[in-house]
Amino acid sequence: MNRIWYGGDYNPEQWPRDVWDEDVELMRRAGVTVITLGVFSWAKLEPEDGRFDFGWLDDIIDRLHSAGIRVDLATATASPPAWLALKHPETLPVTADGVRLGTGSRQQYSPSSRTYKRYAGRLVRALAERYGSHPALEAWHVNNELACHTRHDYSDESAAEFRNWLQRRYGDIETLNQAWGTAFWSQNYSSFAEVMPPRAMPTFPNPTQRLDFDRFTSDAWLGVYRAEVAILREITPDVPITTNFMGFFIGADYWSWADELDFISDDHYADPADPAAAAYAAMTRDLMRSLGRGRPWILMEQATSAVNWRTRNAAIPAGWHRALSLQAVARGADGIMQFQWRQSRAGAEKFHSAMVPHAGTDTRIFRETVKLGQELAGLADLVEARVDARVAILFDWDSWWAHEQDASPARTNYVAEVFRWYRELWDYGVLTDFVRAGEPLDDYDVVIAPAVLVLSEESRAVLAEFVHTGGHLLATYLTGVLDENLHAVLGGYPGPALRDILGVWIEEFAPPAAPSMSLGDVPNLEIDGLAAGVATGWGEVVRLDGAEVRSWFRGGILDGLPAITRHAAGSGIAWYAATAPANAAALMRELLDGASIPFESDLPIGVEWVTRGERTFVINHTDEWKWVDGVHLEPFGASVSQPPVRCSHSDER
Repeated sequence: MNRIWYGGDYNPEQWPRDVWDEDVELMRRAGVTVITLGVFSWAKLEPEDGRFDFGWLDDIIDRLHSAGIRVDLATATASPPAWLALKHPETLPVTADGVRLGTGSRQQYSPSSRTYKRYAGRLVRALAERYGSHPALEAWHVNNELACHTRHDYSDESAAEFRNWLQRRYGDIETLNQAWGTAFWSQNYSSFAEVMPPRAMPTFPNPTQRLDFDRFTSDAWLGVYRAEVAILREITPDVPITTNFMGFFIGADYWSWADELDFISDDHYADPADPAAAAYAAMTRDLMRSLGRGRPWILMEQATSAVNWRTRNAAIPAGWHRALSLQAVARGADGIMQFQWRQSRAGAEKFHSAMVPHAGTDTRIFRETVKLGQELAGLADLVEARVDARVAILFDWDSWWAHEQDASPARTNYVAEVFRWYRELWDYGVLTDFVRAGEPLDDYDVVIAPAVLVLSEESRAVLAEFVHTGGHLLATYLTGVLDENLHAVLGGYPGPALRDILGVWIEEFAPPAAPSMSLGDVPNLEIDGLAAGVATGWGEVVRLDGAEVRSWFRGGILDGLPAITRHAAGSGIAWYAATAPANAAALMRELLDGASIPFESDLPIGVEWVTRGERTFVINHTDEWKWVDGVHLEPFGASVSQPPVRCSHSDER
């Protein structure tokens, strides 16, 4: 398309046909260009085993096509019908405690179930054969939010598939024993037949067994996607295919999924009660763009106002939805979609907002829906335009899974630690990519590695080469402590390759004692020098090996020891932070200045500044008026200028 996608999930099966006519007319009025159909329609499309009913779907697709609206057609496999579970209860997922889950919700199937995949494949083939050449078809939407509710399945079928996965990975049982460290606690295996998933057990499971089960589970869900894609590629090789990601989602390693999608899609529901919501949303947009190797992506779902799953579901203020939609476009999105078009009257999501709310069209939400559609229509020049970043953050799913495990120095919220450092860049208007551990870093001048607990030797070598060839690296506490098998690095963290470039090694972790070991709960530390003041309740005993000390701890058992260091290695610079200073702005300025990265030091707090193509987006994510470059931005207001300008003045920082 040469237009920005604008629309949302549409569920006409929930409504009588006379409502369909009104819906299509309202979509035209709102400037809708794309509608997602059929996400949860399996029971409607196949009411009985082998009997398909496509008449209603024919009708609505033809109506949309006549109105000039394109269709993102879902494969409808996200929620199997009740008759499938009744006929094949073995398709239902099983918890770690051995409980087989029931029907009446959604996503009630095991990703390892061959029976489920056989029935799903039959439906996908029927859809592809019927609609593959329909002129309204814009893309295929495979399944929906894969792994969202049933991240792990512990059934016997999954156990068998897990063993097959392990045999492919390790080849022989002794290699697995070495990788898992099974000499500990008499866990040695004599054959793969003895290996089970980490089901409920008396105490801590084997850490590498649990990590491998996380890896296997991600691959199993990817297998669900691949099975459907194989059919679609066979029948409709020229129709693009996607599935909707869920931002920073622990259940699937999206790095390993991303190249299998023709374009990245994401669902993101920002919380209006969270003061950091806009910055966190920006971080998620940057991850999606990075997963697609810089290609434009689609914001597939967001809410026009309140959602329905939080303890208290706040409505969004006027302008908030527009601000976050424009943020997504600025950060590379070629589509702004919502869940959903018309708010449901019944079911578990009846209180989830929509483009057409329960109260109808004479509402703030619908007026904003129409206005946003008009505005996006005027941004068609941005379709396929890219944005370029010179700064990257290392993000690693193995590290995330490892941080979540018990029997560790502290239960660390990995994504919160990543966001801590991302937020510093966002505040300065610095566009940031995310990179996978071990991938080339040639496109970047600055790389930040925040709490990347797991690093292979190859990944460590890539970071070392980046610095030696002129890059600027900031590595933080809890980076490079473990290898890819979760074995501890010996001789001092973070191991020889990183020790050489950082000029330090870590002798011991030293978080302050506290009843709770969650990083947000422990006492703060204090540091002097660069970024002086309070720091988070994490500290380390840092030993110098050539680095200069830029900040040091004050008080307690760490008194006088290095907190932040800097080291020249080759033609680059490597920083190490053994804690997270509350006032990290000075550190970030030195890091960016040293690499000649421009940043907006005068940008008002809460104002976002991004250039894409020939347009600059200045977005106010606060409920106060802001002045930027002579433009008076109302609360949650935004300015989209052409050609791009630089920020030269503000009234605060």
